[in-house]
Amino acid sequence: MTTEIINAAPDCIIACSRIINAPVDLVFKAWTDPDHHKNWWGPAGFTNTFNVYDLRPGGKWSFIMHGPDKKDYPNECVFIKIERPNLIAWNHLSKPEFQLVATFDEVATGKTKVGFKMIFDTPEACNKIKAFVGGKNEENLDKLEVELIRMSAG
Repeated sequence: MTTEIINAAPDCIIACSRIINAPVDLVFKAWTDPDHHKNWWGPAGFTNTFNVYDLRPGGKWSFIMHGPDKKDYPNECVFIKIERPNLIAWNHLSKPEFQLVATFDEVATGKTKVGFKMIFDTPEACNKIKAFVGGKNEENLDKLEVELIRMSAG
């Protein structure tokens, strides 16, 4: 996969966004600090074990998602772009392969718009998971909001 953000056609993208009641710096920290990221990453019912989290372009992120079905799902990623506090992107090298781009924009004091985009090489690859992943990405953002409340409480 490329080390640049892919400029893909709309039929190769699964996207969602949400306004979150937290400042952009805190949201960025939740996405880039492994002690927080591991607490919310993945759909409802999933937990994580992060093995490697080398947050820099070219750095590896290796983790296992533990599903509510008691199965383990190994994941391998490589970070490709980090622009503190507004963007993080990585290539997900495990199946299904895609690029994830997350953006963080302050829309008001203490409010951040999170953009969450999965970019696939082909419409066929995108369509294989499009039917169910949109809802799962929303569950991911739900868990992010819970983690941000915990972080704010200190």
